Amino acid sequence: MIRAMTTALAMLYALAASPSAAAQPPPKPSPSVLQSLKVQVVLSRYQGEKKISSLPYTLTVTTNGATTSVRMGAEIPIQGAVEVSSFSYRSIGTSIDCSAAALDDGRYYLRLTIEDSSIYPDDSATGADKIGPHPSFRSFKSDNSVYVSDGQSAQYTTATDKVTSEVVKVDVTMSVLR
Repeated sequence: MIRAMTTALAMLYALAASPSAAAQPPPKPSPSVLQSLKVQVVLSRYQGEKKISSLPYTLTVTTNGATTSVRMGAEIPIQGAVEVSSFSYRSIGTSIDCSAAALDDGRYYLRLTIEDSSIYPDDSATGADKIGPHPSFRSFKSDNSVYVSDGQSAQYTTATDKVTSEVVKVDVTMSVLR
């Protein structure tokens, strides 16, 4: 219990040390019993107003400040530039790390790190050729925190892809497991 409180306090101290948090004092973690939380993270892509993909991920996180992780992806072979028969592999997919702390006011502090990578498809090709011999990759990274109450959803972040103008939105929903 003392270790969990120390970890939670260290997380909150790091948050307080950041420039944006300097204006207000950090919330204090609740010394209550550890709780399990269900955290759903949804990565959605939009082209204008049209939603073109929505990928949900669900994690069970405890309020002791320990990090819960999920990794989902694949290794894609990339053809060598000089020797046609040589390949290297590149990881694509989604990685999410989440930690949580219960606060005295009934809210929860969630710390989220998200990395998502994928291949820009070759729209002129079909089937397996959509990857092509020299694919281009897109990546999205975010490291931030959010304060939520039981059952609450929040839009965690929004970003626009410079190449395609697609908008990536990340929504987080948290509920206490009973």
